[in-house]
Amino acid sequence: MSEDEIRKAWDEHPSLKPKIEKVVVNIGVGKSGEPLEKATKVLKELTGQNPCKRKAKKTVRDFGIRKGEPIACIVTLRKQRAIEFLKKVLPVIDNKLSKGCFDRYGNFSFGIKEHIEIPGVKYDPDIGIYGMDICVSLIRPGYRVKNRRRGKAKIGLKHILKPEEAMMFVKETLGVEIV
Repeated sequence: MSEDEIRKAWDEHPSLKPKIEKVVVNIGVGKSGEPLEKATKVLKELTGQNPCKRKAKKTVRDFGIRKGEPIACIVTLRKQRAIEFLKKVLPVIDNKLSKGCFDRYGNFSFGIKEHIEIPGVKYDPDIGIYGMDICVSLIRPGYRVKNRRRGKAKIGLKHILKPEEAMMFVKETLGVEIV
């Protein structure tokens, strides 16, 4: 489908226009203790929410990781907070995303190597520098039918979000250039 066809379909059927469901920000430290606490502090400053710690799924002796040991922290942002965070973070990657960032359902992910590149964040030698992964999940109105408790149903193939539509939505709403 061309961009004009997609735009026309969105105008005729508002339930086809995608929206941002959630933004998940993850900092994987690889060890517990003080580095994880610093990463948690960084994530709390950036997002304004308390991060949740994630535990290792299995033991890796070479890296000194034990099963059940907290090694990462994560925050899920929804609605307006998600959009504000994306607008703050996308200039770090020059508002450019590659087509490879998008999966077949229209979701996309990207990473940031240093959190101090985000505008408004100053370097603190006590904390250090952390990188992070940012995953954005896009949905259409009506996706609730696959997740609800009562009366679950499958989503029709015509209603599933395609990568081309997601790329167009991201270009329009966030001003991102697709490379």
